[in-house]
Amino acid sequence: MDETDETAGAAKGAAGSGGESAGTVKGAAGSGGEAVRRSARTPQIVGAEALALWVASRLGIVVLAAASAQALLAEGGTVAPFPERWKHWDAGLLAVVAEHGYGGDPSREPDEGLPAFFPGMPLALRAVSLITGDWWLAGLLISLVAGAVAVVALARLAEFEGPPGAGWRAVLALLLWPMSVFLFAGYSESLFLAFAIPAWLAARRGRWPLAVLLAAGASCVRITGLFLALALIVEFAVQRRPLREAPWLAVPFLPLAAYSAYQYGRTGDWMAWKTAQEAGWGRTMVWPWESLSATWDSAMGDGQFAWAFRMELAGAAVGVALVAVLLLLRRWSEFVYVGLQVGALICSAYYLSIPRSALLWWPLFLLVARASTPGPRWRTGVVAVYALVLGPLAVFHTMSFMEGAWVG
Repeated sequence: MDETDETAGAAKGAAGSGGESAGTVKGAAGSGGEAVRRSARTPQIVGAEALALWVASRLGIVVLAAASAQALLAEGGTVAPFPERWKHWDAGLLAVVAEHGYGGDPSREPDEGLPAFFPGMPLALRAVSLITGDWWLAGLLISLVAGAVAVVALARLAEFEGPPGAGWRAVLALLLWPMSVFLFAGYSESLFLAFAIPAWLAARRGRWPLAVLLAAGASCVRITGLFLALALIVEFAVQRRPLREAPWLAVPFLPLAAYSAYQYGRTGDWMAWKTAQEAGWGRTMVWPWESLSATWDSAMGDGQFAWAFRMELAGAAVGVALVAVLLLLRRWSEFVYVGLQVGALICSAYYLSIPRSALLWWPLFLLVARASTPGPRWRTGVVAVYALVLGPLAVFHTMSFMEGAWVG
């Protein structure tokens, strides 16, 4: 074959099955079936940019921790070892489950809230602690590695959705989110995202066996895996996949069923995780206006948690706005994923951990990335407001968390 034949063959191959042009994919249909332009930037470049931002942000938190420690020492205070400064709140409860199981520490009163934590993170803690010999360091390492996987997947998803160059912007939007401290601490957010975002990317690319297996991993980590599993069903329908592939969609529900069966064997309650939420945090279901009223009253008060409840109100506003935008854009699967979470959160007895839960709403960061790409002048304003307002809040909450304050 001469050079002319090779050129002709390449041009013919670029048309692909169905005649789509090179550089354009046919939508992996998702969310409305619109055509998605594939970035010319390689996955390696996109991943490297994401990792660079991730490492730089982690080093920035270490610097903040060092500065905070110096300030405490200058005031005559004492500073705990670095890993122990991250053991507060849920990080400590996850370590209790990892060490003692759902019965809790036998030397203390039983904690009825422990079944609210799905087993994925405690199992990971137990495994990594065999190497580190320290629960808190194990949690930090899990979040470090899992977060790296998550941001690379987020960047590649943003590039897949377009426009080109959106990858690093989506990662930056995630890292500047006010509650991004929970991607550093030994919480379950990073581990969940390390499964969930690659699962979504695989689904968007039409790689459904991989997508559902990764989603099953996410279901081991948080109840949010249920919403992901339901959203995948919608994405499957939007893509008009063959019905013979539909049985795959049951896979993400299997860990949820297994965990419910395990807790039933322990407690006789199929919904032990929900009962634990009620017992440990008073999170019962109410009408949304009742929840709004209770949270508003707490936010307008003078108690030590007033600021936290104000953040909860802001997080709820962002969530409702995001759901409305996804509905307007007819991004049906993402609408289901985010909408179910927001609905559950604003129908709780009071708003709790909504800004932290927003770390799991990757459609938000994809939209911010798209809005911040070069174009009309108003987009520059989006970037400036996002960075100048949310960035300092992220720093404030990181410092507060290390000092043991409740920040969500």
